[in-house]
Amino acid sequence: MKPLHHAAMLIGAATLCGSPCYSSAQQVINTTLLSNAIHLDSGEVKAGNVTFDVHNAAGNKLVHELVVLKTTLADNALPVRNGQVPEQKFKKMGEVEDVSPGASKRLTIKLAPGRYVLVCNKPGHYAMGMHSSLTVTP
Repeated sequence: MKPLHHAAMLIGAATLCGSPCYSSAQQVINTTLLSNAIHLDSGEVKAGNVTFDVHNAAGNKLVHELVVLKTTLADNALPVRNGQVPEQKFKKMGEVEDVSPGASKRLTIKLAPGRYVLVCNKPGHYAMGMHSSLTVTP
């Protein structure tokens, strides 16, 4: 195949793809850490790379974190020991640690289809309601 013809085919394939091909490449979930909840702007995403844009909006001066765990359990049904979820009992996908009040951090991870639970695993925070669920579809 001649180089010019090959380049034309690649450009044609890129044109057919259009911008929707890029929409699934970078999915962003705005994640707000409150004093007693984790709020996601979307509870469902497609499998692939997912970026969590994490903001600590807690008005009580508490430092939070976001831990992403793969599990079939409901977000309010995880086991707790000494005020924390034993992360080693789950497949930990990633985390953002020590998000100060008013601060933001980002976490990008590749997620396969399934159910995930997001928690703040600082002692006592899970029991305060700092958990949420996420479904990843094929």
